[in-house]
Amino acid sequence: MKRGIYIVANDKVTSQAIALLNSIRLHDPEIPIVMIPYDDQYQAVAAKLNSDYGVTLYEDLQFIDRLSSKLQQTFGEKFFARPNQFRKQACWFGPFEEFLYIDTDIVVFEKISDNLNYLANYDFICCDYQHAGGIKNVFSQKVIEDQVFSETDLKGMFNGGFWGAKKGFFSEEDLYNNFAECAAHPEYFDFSQKTSDQPIINYMILKRVQRRLNIVQQEPKGPGNWAGSPHFIVQDHRLIDSKVNRPLQYLHWAGIRIQPGCPYWEIWEHYRYLHEPKPEQPAPTPQKSNFWRKLTNKVKKLAAG
Repeated sequence: MKRGIYIVANDKVTSQAIALLNSIRLHDPEIPIVMIPYDDQYQAVAAKLNSDYGVTLYEDLQFIDRLSSKLQQTFGEKFFARPNQFRKQACWFGPFEEFLYIDTDIVVFEKISDNLNYLANYDFICCDYQHAGGIKNVFSQKVIEDQVFSETDLKGMFNGGFWGAKKGFFSEEDLYNNFAECAAHPEYFDFSQKTSDQPIINYMILKRVQRRLNIVQQEPKGPGNWAGSPHFIVQDHRLIDSKVNRPLQYLHWAGIRIQPGCPYWEIWEHYRYLHEPKPEQPAPTPQKSNFWRKLTNKVKKLAAG
């Protein structure tokens, strides 16, 4: 059975893509990886990732255009802040029978494709603590008031930057029907922080996939992975979650600009320049004194990492 990893990228995120690919290839030199173009400015990054990492381009670019067109027809051209995030939904129709989708603002610390083994018993997997922070950035209170989802259902919420599934679980028509259903009820979703695809894919998975697994919810409790968590311990270019005393599988800078002075910058920088000289850089701009305090307060609202 053919397994692989999908990423979405354009030329603007070349450095992030290099860091991600360096980390993946360090642990898994052979896993096939396919790049879905985020927009029309992708030729340079596609060539770089192909020559250095064997990443291939998603073949059916017409399908991606059709998907984007249908999305705009359903929701309206200006409904989403970043509609191109929906291009990752092409994963359901690509060459891999079992696949992981990984955002480029991630680095991994293990042979991440081994998580696909869970698909022997599940149809969808994720691995994060999005659910622990409540329904913000995914749903509004309306889904509870209208009993669209139960409290148990909502514990299945996940971050759209890392997930895995099986090809063919949804048809193209299923995808468009889900768009139409969501467009009919915009009051169910929280787009206040300019999220785009995450609320919609969460709705689709929670509604239509019964056999799903969040890897961190297993026992023993899994480590966190959000770069905004201040309790990770750096150890040999990896991280340990001090709350559960377990190494992280991956680190995700979701909602955080990756730049000098950002949380765990040295981790990202290590993987970005794993195979090339690190350029001379000016001293990092000091962060505002309340930066970590804000992150800490946010994390305290979560039940876990």
